[in-house]
Amino acid sequence: MLSKILKLDWVLIIASFLLLTIGLFALYSISASGKTEGGMSIFGKQFIFAIIGIAMMFGLSFADYRYFRSHSKVVYFFMIVILIGVLLVGTITRGTVGWLAVGNFHIQPVELAKVLLILSLASFIAKSKAVLSELSRIITTVVLASVAIFLILQQPDFGSALVLFSILIAMILLSGIEWKYLLAMIFIGIIVAISGWFFLASYQRDRLINFVNPGNDPQGSGYNVIQSVIAVGSGGVAGKGLGQGSQSQLNFLPENHTDFIFAVIVEEFGAWGAGIVLFLFLVIFYRLKKIAEISADNFGYLVVIGSIAMFFIQVTINIGMNMGIMPVTGIPLIFLSYGGSSLISTFIILGIINNIFIVGKKSVETKIKAEDDF
Repeated sequence: MLSKILKLDWVLIIASFLLLTIGLFALYSISASGKTEGGMSIFGKQFIFAIIGIAMMFGLSFADYRYFRSHSKVVYFFMIVILIGVLLVGTITRGTVGWLAVGNFHIQPVELAKVLLILSLASFIAKSKAVLSELSRIITTVVLASVAIFLILQQPDFGSALVLFSILIAMILLSGIEWKYLLAMIFIGIIVAISGWFFLASYQRDRLINFVNPGNDPQGSGYNVIQSVIAVGSGGVAGKGLGQGSQSQLNFLPENHTDFIFAVIVEEFGAWGAGIVLFLFLVIFYRLKKIAEISADNFGYLVVIGSIAMFFIQVTINIGMNMGIMPVTGIPLIFLSYGGSSLISTFIILGIINNIFIVGKKSVETKIKAEDDF
């Protein structure tokens, strides 16, 4: 068993664990000021989520990832079912029907849907390249993803819909398409982005307007951004110390355990803390790139590409909105933000990626050995 464990990508795992540890320290600091959910401290609940997620990661690391390719239709329809289910019986939180209540815990199906979309699209693209024309494959892929995106917009959850859209675009572009289709997609994307303004809820429009100038509504939709920027700026080089951040501890910073956890980290750990967080994310992206390069098949390659897109868009937008350079969308920061659904789903995809790494590395070693024998 030890030999199997040693075959995992421990650079990727350790970087993830370090980010998780930083997030837990930040949540412990916030919990000390009395932050609870369902009668339990957010630190305690996140710790439980972490144990569950890590256990699932190790379990999936030794389960053949190609199983998901063989059952991709089941994966896709399960994703659609849970997204419809949350619209029918979900609980409303901050104006969004995005959670299913299970006792004192709340499950956010859209987080799992991100992983399921990656798996189902990767399987479809890998299978269809040999049987469908490029145009047919692109159109079908867009339709499959659009169903999920449409259901998520009904919650409404614009941020998560943006993540799924980014996954779709990355997987199509990096699966290899002709320039004419690429240009057509760019043109369509611009039209959709412009027309999408008219389909946004009023509070979403306010977020975009006040992203440009938060001072338009300093006590309303611009308040979060202003307080976040103050928190980031007040951290200085070394930070104010664990539990000493005035913005987070005195509750000036709303959603400090979820959307604005990065601002808490910078305020309390300073620029050094922010630098460590960014470095660890770079390590993760580097390892994911390397795993994609050695993937044994196109399905594994596309799963890793979709995961890179999912992680990148979430990290970029969340950190950007904490610094006032991105609109507030409610996208969590992986490993750091409070939330069991996001944390567990992140570890699930890491487990699958680790198995892709094991199989890919073995394939490369076998190929090298065969070349040496020849």
